[in-house]
Amino acid sequence: MNKVYKARIDKVIQYIEAHLSKKISLAEVAEISHFSVFHFHRIFTGVVGETVNDYIARRRLEKAVNLLIFKTELSITQIALDSGFSSSANFSKAVRLHFGFSPSEIRNPDKVKDSKIGKISSKYGKDFNPSDLYPNRITNEVMNNTNLKGINMKIEVRELERQRVCTLVSEGGYESEAIYTAWDKLIDWAVGNGIKPEDQKRFSFAFNNPTVTPIDKCRYVSSIVIGDDIQVNSPFILSEIPKGKYAVLYYKGHPEETIKAILSIYSDWLPDSGFEPDEFPVLERYLNDARVDGYLEMEIHVKLKDLSNV
Repeated sequence: MNKVYKARIDKVIQYIEAHLSKKISLAEVAEISHFSVFHFHRIFTGVVGETVNDYIARRRLEKAVNLLIFKTELSITQIALDSGFSSSANFSKAVRLHFGFSPSEIRNPDKVKDSKIGKISSKYGKDFNPSDLYPNRITNEVMNNTNLKGINMKIEVRELERQRVCTLVSEGGYESEAIYTAWDKLIDWAVGNGIKPEDQKRFSFAFNNPTVTPIDKCRYVSSIVIGDDIQVNSPFILSEIPKGKYAVLYYKGHPEETIKAILSIYSDWLPDSGFEPDEFPVLERYLNDARVDGYLEMEIHVKLKDLSNV
């Protein structure tokens, strides 16, 4: 795939992610890509694997479901409106069509009697069960699972300074092979720019919840902190980790269990913390090489903002 095409489409995806609650037109995103409207739709589909309209609709629904789970103080109607739907009825219809469950069933999985196979299964081949998302169930698994007993569940609030990073997107989402391929390329690039492996500060940007989003559609971005004097060229993209407060959880265990540790921050710690999550993806700072050690050691960072009374 032409690296210029991929870089342009990546800018479009970043724009869409930042404006999911607003109406997004095809002409608008085509202009960002610097492709003509006529060609943009085909190019986006070829690079991403789904049409731009399908991508926007899916991401709005995935974001809304996360709000249903983690923002229980918000009504379904409010979430519908905040997610760009004209009414709660249209929102409920779209959620059931995609996930196979209504918004109220997703919020109360113990009351589910039956469900239809949603689009997420028929189109993306992903099984979905709302009980896998429910905070109390996740919390119990995190605390009781024997594989996680060694985790230090203490969370620190840290002030981080702005950090300039070179990034590379995984072409296969959260699939392990694609992630390791992205990291190998990025690590080699860093070495070529004078940053030794032992001196590299490695973060990933995890944009999606894999219990909601198909693995290959999850957006995973590998990154290495760089100095102000290092130039970044395609296919690599210059980005930054913004200054601010972050909740930081140390994790050591199986890579497959990290989602439970991440969700425990939202379900266990955040409600009584005096903070709420900022509009920024979860960061994972890697402290070892899981391929060498057979386990993953890292710090999970969730950007924070003061809790609003609204």
